Amino acid sequence: MTIRELAIQYSRELRKSMTPAEKLFWQEVRKKKLNGYKFLRQHPLFYKFWEKKKFFIADFYCRPLKLVVEIDGGIHERQKDYDKRRSEILEWDKDLRIIRFKNEEVLKDLPGVINKVKQFM
Repeated sequence: MTIRELAIQYSRELRKSMTPAEKLFWQEVRKKKLNGYKFLRQHPLFYKFWEKKKFFIADFYCRPLKLVVEIDGGIHERQKDYDKRRSEILEWDKDLRIIRFKNEEVLKDLPGVINKVKQFM
């Protein structure tokens, strides 16, 4: 299996098991609902590290805005260093902007979250 096929398979699995916060956010941005911008969910982003092709899965990705939206659950409290390094790679290698929200923030204040995303438009 190629790295691309693996990434696609993993992305499909993640789309089937989205968190309630991810589902709620997706309902607000799908079908170009957010100012006409298309967002992709659980989208693989490829990069090279030591000449090896690797990938990260972005929770949500808007190509025209070069924006990644991450919605973080409890596990992210234990992997802050990993998340920081991942953001650095995506910002440096792909020239992307990353915005992070906690699950609770999306569930309790979706309009506020959407307004913060709009600031990147």
